[in-house]
Amino acid sequence: MVSTRLYQVFYRVGFTPWDGHALSPTLWKLIESPGALAAGTALDIGCGTGDSSIYLARHGWQVTAVDTAAKALEKARAKAAAEHVRVNFVRADATRLTSAGIGTAFELILDSGCLHGMSDHARERYVHELSAIAAPDTRLLIFGFTPGGQFGVRGIDHGEIERRFLPQWALLSSADESEMTMNPQHPARHYLLQRRV
Repeated sequence: MVSTRLYQVFYRVGFTPWDGHALSPTLWKLIESPGALAAGTALDIGCGTGDSSIYLARHGWQVTAVDTAAKALEKARAKAAAEHVRVNFVRADATRLTSAGIGTAFELILDSGCLHGMSDHARERYVHELSAIAAPDTRLLIFGFTPGGQFGVRGIDHGEIERRFLPQWALLSSADESEMTMNPQHPARHYLLQRRV
């Protein structure tokens, strides 16, 4: 499993192969397709250098984006400034969101590869924290590799998503996301959930 500290080192030395991936078709559908979500408040967990955060902000969302890597946030702020969009970038741990002062009642939460690298204990805290900051009917879009799908990443599968999130959340869809992968033989998978009222 790749630790938070190791991600910080990767950003410092500039080794970030997960950066700059194509936009997920699932995220596009939520934001731009007919019947898309109305723009509101969004949280981007493990935002990295901010590509998804900036995309959401360009489409009218009020975005808070969190990451533990200071260098990633520095790059994300520069990108957002160059695009002339406003994103609230915060250095915070995804398992301690309620104590980070980022707010609550987010209507869209995005995780592009954060949960799939966590330990069991961190996953428990992550689910608890997301449930605490989500508004009723919040959509949660998680991207992650399946177990064994990527070196150094623990991975997560459909069964574990159901065990950890249901019944507080409803699983709306789950499918491979070839656009989100560094290894075409092991595509990432999306899980779209909705917070139950």
